[in-house]
Amino acid sequence: MRLLITGPTAVVADFGDVASVRAEDESGGFGILTGHADLLTTLSVSVVSWRHHDGRVGYCAVRRGVMTVRNGTRIAIATREAQLGPDLATLEASVLTRFRAETEDERTGRVAATRLQAQAIRRIVEALRPNHQPEFAP
Repeated sequence: MRLLITGPTAVVADFGDVASVRAEDESGGFGILTGHADLLTTLSVSVVSWRHHDGRVGYCAVRRGVMTVRNGTRIAIATREAQLGPDLATLEASVLTRFRAETEDERTGRVAATRLQAQAIRRIVEALRPNHQPEFAP
């Protein structure tokens, strides 16, 4: 199988001799072998691992992404951020911790922005009510 992992500006990994791939989406971990049915899924912050035909193993931490499997022979992952690593422990200790923290920071920012939008809408609705008295009226 061919495995292609791309970020926004670069190809992170491109291997044509992959025997199996392991990844993780919101439903949990799963594996891909040659002949797998076509698949489209969104990956969570996790480590994608693969095994080459000669037994070598590869790892790549991904910060979410979209994974497609086509014709049981082509696997493509498009992600916002990816980093290859020598082993699972190294990626878990450094990269995944950072990816998860950044994801949580983004979530917190989205919640704050949503609260501000809701507050603005409440004030606009209040100002448009027929019996509304402006605060700055004499």
